[in-house]
Amino acid sequence: MNEIPNPISKRDSSLDEIPALLLVGGMGTRLRPVLSSKPKPLAPVGDNPFLELLVLQLRSQGIRRLVMCTGHRADQIQEEIGDGRKWDISIEYSKESEPLGTAGAIKLAESFLAQAADFLVMNGDSFLELDFRKFARFHAEHGGYASIAVRRVPDAARYGTVRVDSGNRVVGFSEKRGIQEPGLVNGGIYLFKREILRQIPEGSSSLERDVLPAVLKDRAFAFEQHGMFIDIGTPEDYARAQGLYRALSEAALSSSPTEPTEHAEKE
Repeated sequence: MNEIPNPISKRDSSLDEIPALLLVGGMGTRLRPVLSSKPKPLAPVGDNPFLELLVLQLRSQGIRRLVMCTGHRADQIQEEIGDGRKWDISIEYSKESEPLGTAGAIKLAESFLAQAADFLVMNGDSFLELDFRKFARFHAEHGGYASIAVRRVPDAARYGTVRVDSGNRVVGFSEKRGIQEPGLVNGGIYLFKREILRQIPEGSSSLERDVLPAVLKDRAFAFEQHGMFIDIGTPEDYARAQGLYRALSEAALSSSPTEPTEHAEKE
């Protein structure tokens, strides 16, 4: 097949021109017993909303343009996070009028990506310690439509897993099976070529179930990380995040994360 153009230079993987979409529109149903009045991304972790940690992580590594893909309790998120001026960055909002799923939210935000050859996507309820410059170089060098940051965990029971070959190419995805065994899991951070937007239909669709499996033939690659990884999707994980607040803050403020620290979350 023809090579896909690589607008990110292999020698200069500057992140200045790459916008980041943050998927923060979910209902957060499983977290409601401990977080009834706030949307999940605003769940307090230590002294700050969890979403602020993600904003600081992006800013610390040079990403300056963010788009919040909001839905459930969108006004609370916009009021809390604002336009980014206090962090010297730009934050815009793409608001769903009805639930669209993870891929549908990305499609809705297409107008914010008009000048972008590549764009970053992050889940708003998970944190992965990641060097975004290295991730961008990996994305450019492998030349796929999609690059997925992944993390090997000792217990993948509550996750779907990612299957890769010896060249880091993604060859498939497995649904979560509830079996306590090690596995390579999706870390919730992606780099996409703009062309992937053509694969996303209007309306509701899932990035994980509908879009990523369909683009494997167009090449998707996995970038394995070994640092801290945690999501706050369940009360148990949210409670664990409180104990990791100091380490999460340090990781978010690092301009060049290192492999792995003593605080790395081992699930």
